[in-house]
Amino acid sequence: LIERSPKTLPRSMVYVSIIMFVMGASIHLVGDSVNHRLIFSGYQHHLSVRENPIIKNLKPETLIDSFELLYYYDEYLGHSMWYIPFFLILFIYFTGCFTPVEEESRMPVAALLLMGPSSLYYWYLVTEGQIFILYIFTFFAMMALVMHQKRKGLVLDSNGLFLFYSFIITLLLIAVWVVWLWNDKILRKKYPGVIYIPEPWAFYTLHMNNLHAAKESL
Repeated sequence: LIERSPKTLPRSMVYVSIIMFVMGASIHLVGDSVNHRLIFSGYQHHLSVRENPIIKNLKPETLIDSFELLYYYDEYLGHSMWYIPFFLILFIYFTGCFTPVEEESRMPVAALLLMGPSSLYYWYLVTEGQIFILYIFTFFAMMALVMHQKRKGLVLDSNGLFLFYSFIITLLLIAVWVVWLWNDKILRKKYPGVIYIPEPWAFYTLHMNNLHAAKESL
C-alpha cells in the first residue's frame, strides 16, 4: 500500500509505522484474549470496569486497578498504536489512486458487490475501536485531496473510488447505528462524551446476551 504512493516515504517512517502497527495490534489482541475470557465468566461489556459484578468482588481490591490498566492498554493505547498507522497508510495509498483518464474512473461489478462488506468492515473498526475522530479526519483529508486533484484535471481511479465510497457508506452506517441507540440510557452512561458511538460488543452483552439467556431458560 505504501509503495502505491506517488511520493517515496523515508524508510525510517515506514519502519516506525510498521513497528507501531504490530505493537498496537499485539497489545489489542492480548487485551481481547483476556476480555473474552472475562465475558465467558460473566463480565458485562456495557458496564465500566469497576461497575462489573465480577470485578467488584475481587480480592484484594488492587486487582481492580490492574484490570482498569488492562482496559486502558487495550482500548486506548493499543487502538491508537494500531489504527493511526493503519489509516495513515490507507491515506498514503489513496494519494496514488488518481488518473487523468476518465475511462479508468469506473468500478467493475465485482467491486460494487464488495463495497457492502468493505463498508461493514470499516464500520466495525470505527465503532468497536472507538476511533471515530481518526476516521473522520482521514475522510476529510481524502475529500480535500479529491477536490485538490480535481483542479489539476485528475479523477479517482477504480481503486480510489472503491475506498472513497466505502468510507461514505461507513459514515452512513455509523449515523444509522447512533440514531438507533440514541435513547439507550445504559449505553449513554457507558459512553458519556460528546461523541456517542456505542461499541457492538457493549450492545451485544447488554441486549443480545440477555436475549440468549432468556431463550435458554425457556
